[in-house]
Amino acid sequence: MKTPRTLTPESALSLLQPGMRVFVHAGPSECMTFIEALKANPERARGVEFVGVFIPGLNTTDYSALAPDARIASTFVSPPFAEAFAAGRLRYLPKAYSGFAGTLARMKLDLAVLRVSPPGPDGRMSFGLNQDYAPIAARTAQRILAFVDQSMPHIAGEPGLRREDCDAIVEIDEPLRPFPAATASGTLEKVGVNASKLIRDGDTIQIGIGKVQSAVLANLFDRKHLGLHSGMIDDAIAALMDKGVLDNSAKSADRGVGVTGMAIGTQATWTCAQRPDMRFHSAAYTHAAGVISSQDNFVAINSAIEVDLLGQCNAEMLAGRQISGAGGFHDFQRGAAGSNGGRSIVALP
Repeated sequence: MKTPRTLTPESALSLLQPGMRVFVHAGPSECMTFIEALKANPERARGVEFVGVFIPGLNTTDYSALAPDARIASTFVSPPFAEAFAAGRLRYLPKAYSGFAGTLARMKLDLAVLRVSPPGPDGRMSFGLNQDYAPIAARTAQRILAFVDQSMPHIAGEPGLRREDCDAIVEIDEPLRPFPAATASGTLEKVGVNASKLIRDGDTIQIGIGKVQSAVLANLFDRKHLGLHSGMIDDAIAALMDKGVLDNSAKSADRGVGVTGMAIGTQATWTCAQRPDMRFHSAAYTHAAGVISSQDNFVAINSAIEVDLLGQCNAEMLAGRQISGAGGFHDFQRGAAGSNGGRSIVALP
């Protein structure tokens, strides 16, 4: 049994060494305390490859710019990382969420830097607001550096960590960062109205991130007994759950429980994430085609940049430049295609 060292953010950087591959918690669980410590002592990033799923619109820190020979490996290439990608400092991993779950499980990771909740009643520290890849990295990495955040809610889902699972612990109290749902107007409002007509009472829905998806959800308050199986939840999902529209009572699998991997929003979303009828899982479950297709009447709701006359969708490239990544788009489309009564909605102007 390990006895983890208790370190300061500054002394924790001693765990980083050139040549290491380090997984960093991203999405809404990105640890700014760790990032600020690195910015104050950037030499510690020298020669390190930082691996993460850096969500467009949420994560903007270019680890590769901190020190010579620092690198990033990511499944997304959003605008803040365009320079690193063009300069060869970012290794793009062209994987959908389900595919990267398998890749990460086989990847040699020297260290996982995770932001977790304080211990719950069973002594385990929850993976908190983002449980898509943290559980996989925790099982794969040779060593674990846990930032135990007093502000991080203890959220039911993946098993989490015990203190003895960690090599080092840093106690912090870092406020959660709010990410309000984008509001649609004009044409996008009309897109939302049209797309919402394809969703029926009792359907199980999935949403991606963005204005179009929020516009669709805004038109579902007259539906009954919707279910949730999604890679993320936001304020719009929280509102549907609060109103009893989304009660998960008609699901053919995980009945009575909303399933997700990540919470991106404000206090409304964080409160929703802690509901007893919510369960968080890693991407190996939320994005698995077999799991998704086992849901009858599963409806995937995503957006794209362009669609051709054969129905082929582009959600990653603009004017020949990589601006995003595969994400869960393909996984949920495939799952919807295999679902009894399933539908995949691609909404765009």
